[in-house]
Amino acid sequence: MATPRFSEETAQPRMARLGAHSHIRGLGLDAKLQPLPSNAHGLVGQARARRAAGVVVKMIQGGKLSGRAVLIAGAPGTGKTALAMGMAQALGEETPFTKLAASELYSLEMNKTEALRQAFRRSIGVRITEETEIIEGEVVELQIDKPLSGSMLGVEGGGESVAAAAAAAAAMSGGGKTGKLTLKTTDMETIYDLGTKMIDSLSREKVSAGDVVSIDKATGKISKLGRSFARSRDYDAMGASARFVRCPDGELQTRKSVVHTVTLHEVDVINSRQQGFLALFAGDTGEIKPEVREQIDAKVAEWQEEGKATLVPGVLFIDEVHMLDMECFSFLSRALEHPLAPVLVCASNRGIARIRGTDYRAPHGVPLDLLDRLLIISTTAYGIEDVGTIIRIRAEEEDVELSPEAAELLGRVGVETSLRYAMYLMTSAALVAAKRKAAIVGLEDVKRCYTMFLDVKRSAQFLRDNANDYMYNEVGEEDEEVEAAQLAGALRAPPPSDSMQT
Repeated sequence: MATPRFSEETAQPRMARLGAHSHIRGLGLDAKLQPLPSNAHGLVGQARARRAAGVVVKMIQGGKLSGRAVLIAGAPGTGKTALAMGMAQALGEETPFTKLAASELYSLEMNKTEALRQAFRRSIGVRITEETEIIEGEVVELQIDKPLSGSMLGVEGGGESVAAAAAAAAAMSGGGKTGKLTLKTTDMETIYDLGTKMIDSLSREKVSAGDVVSIDKATGKISKLGRSFARSRDYDAMGASARFVRCPDGELQTRKSVVHTVTLHEVDVINSRQQGFLALFAGDTGEIKPEVREQIDAKVAEWQEEGKATLVPGVLFIDEVHMLDMECFSFLSRALEHPLAPVLVCASNRGIARIRGTDYRAPHGVPLDLLDRLLIISTTAYGIEDVGTIIRIRAEEEDVELSPEAAELLGRVGVETSLRYAMYLMTSAALVAAKRKAAIVGLEDVKRCYTMFLDVKRSAQFLRDNANDYMYNEVGEEDEEVEAAQLAGALRAPPPSDSMQT
């Protein structure tokens, strides 16, 4: 690992974008819901909260927590969002997971409750099972008519692909093409007549003799499964990435079950817009009429009774839930009682706080009637060892190599100020080290960035010391006493040592 370098010799530069939680791969628990010893999956510390989250994940996977809600509560920088991201990774891609910040709901383009309702339906999947007829076999011969002379262009033995044959036929004729395709299994062999669309599809897939293909009769979609083992010695007709499969047995034409997973919101959009499926790519879906949703819910219930579909309750994660107002909280309480309700996971960093839009105070800024419905998972502050481990994980994720002294200093900064500030300081120090063409971030790089960028506590102290130099200073005598008490509590941790000053 080293600081970012720029090289003109790199043919394909790394384009991965790093986020604050891109290192999270799961909850880091074993089968007994005990934390793994090696800080696996990117989560560090918070053993009790991770075990509780693991129980929630197991209940979600077992379908026993639909319509319930969980609150992750803790101070800023204690890993609440990381815990939610770990739950999303542990649930897998098949379980819908929708992430929403509470402040996103306040928009002039859509009603708040409508935005919440759409988020709810994005978090509920519908797994639709349908049977389709397919033709699956090995290509023995492919012939394409040459309309001008009536002769045939043969494709066999893997020497010439159908793409070249189709291009030649198209060059010699300005119109439709026809041809024949011979497919076989271990038990039978059949010749099929081809039209222009099928020839074009075969051309796009670059199908040639010896390929094993699957053709959907309903849609005409062609999928190339690989090369037959019988053609494994045709070195000229394959590349280094060739995949060999067995020749199918039994009948050429079979019926297979195909599973499609969509969300209820996607079904809503498709059925509420004239452009249908293309509406999903339009961006602004607008408000959807309740009548449309009622019809879709009735249809989904009918499919469930017929065994054609199953519901997949997902997870809706609302970060900074204390930013919601009473109207949104009332909607959440009612929506959780609906039969088609996902698992609601919220996060809040508030203590006893005022509910938005009212003069009432409540724990975590959430009304008591909704709090009564929540399972609360609390997170605690990280210790210096955990902060150091997180710094090392982030350094590895960002390709930054830290000296032992710099890593130790960043760990102390993370405990005395905040974890986020320490991570930002590490990124800035990596740029300073790269500026002086150093491969390792040293102690002096961290010190230099520490003097250039203030953390919240030093910035607040600076404002207090220079309050008269600023315009519109609205801190009164009573506010000064409250602020002094808060600042004193915030500064209980020992201040940075003199070694951090330059």
